[in-house]
Amino acid sequence: MAALRASHAARAESAAARAAALSRYVERHGADHSDAVWKAAHAARVAAQALAVLSESAPDAAADSRCARNAAASAAQAAQMGQVVDTDAEAATLACKAALKASQTAGVAAGAKHLGADEGLNAEADAAEKAAVKAAENAGWTRPGEDVPSVATGVRSPEVMAMMHL
Repeated sequence: MAALRASHAARAESAAARAAALSRYVERHGADHSDAVWKAAHAARVAAQALAVLSESAPDAAADSRCARNAAASAAQAAQMGQVVDTDAEAATLACKAALKASQTAGVAAGAKHLGADEGLNAEADAAEKAAVKAAENAGWTRPGEDVPSVATGVRSPEVMAMMHL
C-alpha cells in the first residue's frame, strides 16, 4: 500500500507542478489570451487541490489514484492553454499531446476496473508523466531545477470535490 501511495503521490505532485509552471508561463506570455490565462490558473488550482486532498487523506489506492488522475487532467488543460499561447508551435503541440497521454494513462490506472492498484498500469502512468515533464521542458514551459510556483488551492467547494470524485 505504501508503494502505491508513493507512486500516486509522486505522479500527482509532478502533474501539479507542471500545471503551476504552465499557469505562470501562460500568464507571462499570454497577454493577448486572457481566457487562456484564466483557464491555466484554474487548472493549476484544481491540480493543487487534488494534491492537497491526497496529502491530507489516509492511504487508499483508489482515492490516491483519482487524485493523481485529477492532477494530470488539470495539467493537460493547462498544457492546452500553453499551446494556445504558443500558437500551436511544434514543441507546444508535442507537449500538449504528452500531457493528454499522461492524463489518459492516469485515468486508465484509476479506472473502476483497476482502482489504482494495477502495477503495470501505474508504471505506464508514471512513464507517461515523465514524458509529459520532458515535453514541457522541451516546449520551454518548465525548466529542470526551477522552483515550482506556489498555487493557492482556493475554496474546496462540494461541487469541485464531487467533480473530482473525492
